[in-house]
Amino acid sequence: MADIIQLLPDHVANQIAAGEVVQRPASVVKELMENSIDAGATEVQLVVKDSGKTLIQVIDNGKGMSNTDARLSFERHATSKIKTADDLFNLHTKGFRGEALASIAAIAHVELKTRTEDSEIGTVINIEGSKVVSQEAAVVPVGTTISVKNLFYNIPARRNFLKSHTVESRHIIDEFHRVSLAHPQVAFKMIHNGSDVFNLPKSNTRQRIVNIFGSRANEKLVPVQEETDIVQVDGFVLKPEFAKKSRGEQFFFVNDRFIKSPYLHHAVSSAFEGLIKDGSHPGYFLFLEVDPKSIDINIHPTKTEVKFDDEHTIYAMLRATIKHSLGQFSVAPVLDFNKDAGFDTPYAYSKKTPVSPTIEVDRSFNPFEQEPGKSGRRTSYKHEQAAQWESLYSGLKGDDLDLDELALQSAESMEVESEEVTGRLFSEEETKTHDVTFQLQNKYLVCAIKSGMLVIHQNLAHQRVLYEELLKNMTLQEAVSQQLLFPLQFQFSKPKVTLLESLKEPLEFTGFVFSKLEDELVEISGVPTAVSESSVGGILEQLLSDLENEVPDAGFSQNDVLAKSLAKNLAIKTGTYLEEEAREHLVHQLFACKEPSVSPDNRPVLYTITAKDLDKKFM
Repeated sequence: MADIIQLLPDHVANQIAAGEVVQRPASVVKELMENSIDAGATEVQLVVKDSGKTLIQVIDNGKGMSNTDARLSFERHATSKIKTADDLFNLHTKGFRGEALASIAAIAHVELKTRTEDSEIGTVINIEGSKVVSQEAAVVPVGTTISVKNLFYNIPARRNFLKSHTVESRHIIDEFHRVSLAHPQVAFKMIHNGSDVFNLPKSNTRQRIVNIFGSRANEKLVPVQEETDIVQVDGFVLKPEFAKKSRGEQFFFVNDRFIKSPYLHHAVSSAFEGLIKDGSHPGYFLFLEVDPKSIDINIHPTKTEVKFDDEHTIYAMLRATIKHSLGQFSVAPVLDFNKDAGFDTPYAYSKKTPVSPTIEVDRSFNPFEQEPGKSGRRTSYKHEQAAQWESLYSGLKGDDLDLDELALQSAESMEVESEEVTGRLFSEEETKTHDVTFQLQNKYLVCAIKSGMLVIHQNLAHQRVLYEELLKNMTLQEAVSQQLLFPLQFQFSKPKVTLLESLKEPLEFTGFVFSKLEDELVEISGVPTAVSESSVGGILEQLLSDLENEVPDAGFSQNDVLAKSLAKNLAIKTGTYLEEEAREHLVHQLFACKEPSVSPDNRPVLYTITAKDLDKKFM
């Protein structure tokens, strides 16, 4: 039998490695920005075109590379970070495998410009599909500029798997957030298609969070800090009232490296237990410093998962630290929920000795005594009070009647509205003309039909009604808006305001009226008739979150996601009691829909229980 095992060529091996390291343009952004941090850069600029599909360029002012190092950096497993396998457990840098640049160069056109501070002349290298096209000396600034063009040009199948520009842009912004949050001492700038997205100056951690997520983020932050022999915890958690239904604004960093850890996330969630609603997720920006020897970073190609030597101890410390911070800053509730703050001891009196109050008692007072000086005053006051009441009846007929008799006649002639509780909205004669709809557990509507009975999920049914109504308004460009006397103002981050700008037209067709959309400010002067002023902020937050997690291309699909999100937010919530008229109206609206049997998310809305099914239960 002939030999069938053969060594793969280098360019094929690099393309296979690229499948692990480079999953999308955001992976390239992460690797290149981390290389700039490792090079000691204090200023890093990211330039992106067409969500990274056309160009990803990272410019830094780091220490740069020599002519030889620039060429070797594109070889597989060539790195300056480690020399032996033991160095993997004492890492203080981001990249260490030596696979990133080799993998990127295998699937794109790469241009590298670099120069060290000691050299007067730098190096320019052009690589296409792992092949070095040119390498020559050139005059370039100190630092490194690397440009990645036409990503996946030689792997069309991988390029076809990329999502829309909006989705890929969101992933790039996520990676930009992760790197910039971990290094507030470095100035970062991001430019997408020629427009500035972020311009972050050197600052501290709190200011970096505010610069990224908007000025409103400052009031949400609760500082967290603890230092032990095992782990040092620093950072911020968001106040419980700002918890969201989506998993946004959740960042874990271990030794300034972003990680994903469901185990540590559970520690944070358990610290918020009892402070946030079920289904809500707390936000946090937590930085953990541990001994590099106690963690293993080399368990995943993207290095976003780490393995701790003593996970249980870190879990307990993290949970206790967050609970302490929430209590220290009076975020967690006290045991006595009905305590009046007026009974708290003021700080000025906290160290003073209490003094017994002096009470003056009139020992000669006798309530049964009729002397003018003692109780005559009370009797005269009683007569004055009666005289005032009598003056109210002056000028009326029957003035000679006794006051009690007059009051009795007035009460008998007065007609009082009946307050009899019948349990029915309509009279019995009216209810006989139509079938009554019952509500079960404030969640389901039960209707009688010829074959048995129909059970309708009220929340999903209302979602279907609103979904079709919103789609109709956006398609026909007809919507009823309720103008506000005082416009509502909200603070959002720049990417979210940019997303709202792209959705301004379809949102206005649903009833929203935007008077301002600039920088981080959103001003709304009109809302749909079904939306209350107090719920506008939450609806916009949830809408942006839904759109960021499932952003389609422009067109009908975008309107579809928009209508789904708004319908989900505006629909009658489970647990809401509905009057009989409202129940009937909802059922009639549902069966007027084109698809009454399924919700916008393709969940069943109604279920039929036939008489035969019921008969089987009693056999």
